[in-house]
Order: sequence, then C-alpha cells, then structure tokens
Amino acid sequence: MSNFELSNELSTDQSNFKSLLTRVFGNKKVLYVLSLIIFFLLWQWMHITGFHNQQMAGPIQVLQELGKMATHKLAGHTLFGHLYISFRRVIIAFLIAAVIGVPLGILMGFSPLANAIIRPIFELFKPMPPISWISLAILWFGISETSKVFIILIGAIVPLIINCYNGIRVVDGELYHVIRMLGGNRRHEIFQVMFPASFPTIFAGLQISLSMAWASVLAAELVGAREGVGFIIVSGMNQSNTAMIFAGMVVIAITAFAISAGLSYLERWVCPWKVEMH
Repeated sequence: MSNFELSNELSTDQSNFKSLLTRVFGNKKVLYVLSLIIFFLLWQWMHITGFHNQQMAGPIQVLQELGKMATHKLAGHTLFGHLYISFRRVIIAFLIAAVIGVPLGILMGFSPLANAIIRPIFELFKPMPPISWISLAILWFGISETSKVFIILIGAIVPLIINCYNGIRVVDGELYHVIRMLGGNRRHEIFQVMFPASFPTIFAGLQISLSMAWASVLAAELVGAREGVGFIIVSGMNQSNTAMIFAGMVVIAITAFAISAGLSYLERWVCPWKVEMH
C-alpha cells in the first residue's frame, strides 16, 4: 500500500470517527445519560474520599436506605406510606391553589380594575417564603393537617397567579383586532382568543406551582409532623444519617418529575396548538 493510499485511509477513518462522535454527542438522550453517569460517579467519588468528615452518603448507600425504608417502618409507615401522605398533602394544597390562583390571575390580567385592586396586596405577600408562615400556621391551625396544607398552599399559589396573569397579558393584541374584524364580540374574544392563547402559559404555571408545592413539603412537615417524606428528611438530620436525608430528597425529586411529566403530557393533549404558536 502506497503512502498516498495509507494517508487517504487514515483520513477516511478519522472522518468516520468524527462523524460517529458527532452523532453520539449530538444526541440529547446520550448526553442526558452521560451527564447522569458523571454526576453519580462524582457523587460516589466524594463519598469514597471522605468529603466533609465522612458525612456524605454515596448513591449506593442511598439506594440501600431506600430499600430498607421500603420494607421497614419508620414511625409506623414504610417509605410508600410516607410518600402517600406527602402526596396527599401536596395534591390538596395544589388543587386549592388552582381553584383560587387561576381565576385570580386571569381576573388580574383581564380586568385593569381588578388588577389595580388586587395587585398591590399580592405584591406585599409575594416575597414571603412558605417557611416564614410556619409560626402563624401553628397559631391559627395548631399542628394539625390544615397547617401543613396551608404552608404548601402558600408556596404553590404565588407562581400560579403570576403565570396566569402573564398568560393573559402576553396575548397578542392583533388577535383581538382580527376577531373583531370578523364580527366577533367580547365573548368570542375571551373564549376563542384569550383562553386558547394563554393556556400554554397557564399550564407552565401549573407545573411550576406543583414543583413549588413539593419544595414546600419539607417546610410544611416541620410543623410537628410524624409522617411524610419531609419527616424522613428531618429524621435523617436528627440521626445524622445523610443516606436517609438524601433518600427523602430523591423521593421528592422523582415524584415531582413524574407529576410534572404527566402535566406536560396533559398540556400536549389539551392545547396541541402550543407548538404552532412558537
């Protein structure tokens, strides 16, 4: 084989290799898996090297802790029992937030008068995190289930109102002009323009609201809770058991991801025109 042929063959091999790398690393699913693998390897390395005085459970230890909690009871419940209790609290608070927040946000966006009345009061409460309401929740509702739902509700309702308000406000004004030119009335503007155009933003608000509800679970279950995923995390902290803490965090993250994915699927079914709008 001549030097010229060998050079061409090497050049072809290099080109094929680069093409393969481009296909592999240009695939979002491959990058997604690789990022997770790197993350878990780094996490395990931090555990092995004794990060923070050995107070760093590795992913293997967390999986073992999850398996243990799935079969052994903690405060009278297995992991699935605690998950069900937290899930029930989140869903109740989220539904209440949706019933209050969606109409309120739409009203603020649709009516300048309502916006002028409600917006200043809303701006006062918006910066307050759910954890700041714990003391009041205890004074008002004691350490009952109501106080926990109330704290989660506070975390869920704010982003929902904001997204519903913005969803109405960002509707292109030209769409209203078009419907009027076609002979439409105010009812047509609301039901054929405003609601369909704002649905994607409202659904985004529902997803964010649900994520915030799950983020508020720990704060809510600091209120004298003896059950729930937040209680697992607090128990791990009290026992200096980082594997239990991480296990509770993983359960919250996976559950929130699953519910968010479910809402995304529902969004594609309810408003399939979203892709056409962007």
